[in-house]
Amino acid sequence: MFGSIAFVVWRESVEALLVIGILDAWLRAETRDTGRARMFLWGGVVAGLAFAGVLAALLVGLGDAISEEAQLTYTTTVVLIAAALILQMVFWMRKHGRSMKRDLETQLSTAVDRQSWWGVFILALVAVAREGSETVIFLYGILSSGAAGGLMSGIGAGLFGFALALLSYGLLQAGSRVLSWRLFFRITEIMLLFLACALLMTGVDGLIDLEILPRLSRRLWDSGWLLSDGDATGGFISALTGYRATPNLMELIVFVGYWVLVLFLIYRPKRRTTPVAA
Repeated sequence: MFGSIAFVVWRESVEALLVIGILDAWLRAETRDTGRARMFLWGGVVAGLAFAGVLAALLVGLGDAISEEAQLTYTTTVVLIAAALILQMVFWMRKHGRSMKRDLETQLSTAVDRQSWWGVFILALVAVAREGSETVIFLYGILSSGAAGGLMSGIGAGLFGFALALLSYGLLQAGSRVLSWRLFFRITEIMLLFLACALLMTGVDGLIDLEILPRLSRRLWDSGWLLSDGDATGGFISALTGYRATPNLMELIVFVGYWVLVLFLIYRPKRRTTPVAA
């Protein structure tokens, strides 16, 4: 659990810092009333964080309020939603990542031209609330997956991930030869795809326990002699990748189907628009 939480907090924090940095740098360079503009910007950042905090409280509160019989249904639903959101985020970034800076600056320029400081506030709020909400749902999905670890371990992992994010952002902004933005997004994209697979497999296990999906078979093989998903190392890899030492047929079908879908979405040919002859 420590590695999964630290990774999610690290990745999402770097992206949030990138968005805030783009907005702040543009306001410093392009506005006369920089102080007022930045006040609304940081007000939006705080409001976005507060929104994410409220969402976290709602998820935890709802989980505590429902009956024990409904707990498995609830946690399975959250885990599957988290997996779907991670997958959606990865492919959204593949499509819009290159134009993100330009799009943010265009929206900010429109708000400033209209002297709409509340537009700056809302832009920052939406950007931070989105990153914060994704982080909350991803983390709740990880915690709901039943990975071992206590509260203090989770808090420590989050703090470690955030500290690493600050360091990574500093290196990225400094134009480090070791870590570029392109390399950062490519590496974390792969790691996120594995994490989504891990959450999906946990969700499938939940659906099987709820008797919504059949197992289709007993265990197909036992690779525990090579890497057990019950010990520290194997459990860590399982939590990050969805590895199963003793999979059943349903788990195998979902695992293979997931990666077939991912590879198809990555390598599918892009549509080319041909000009219509006059």
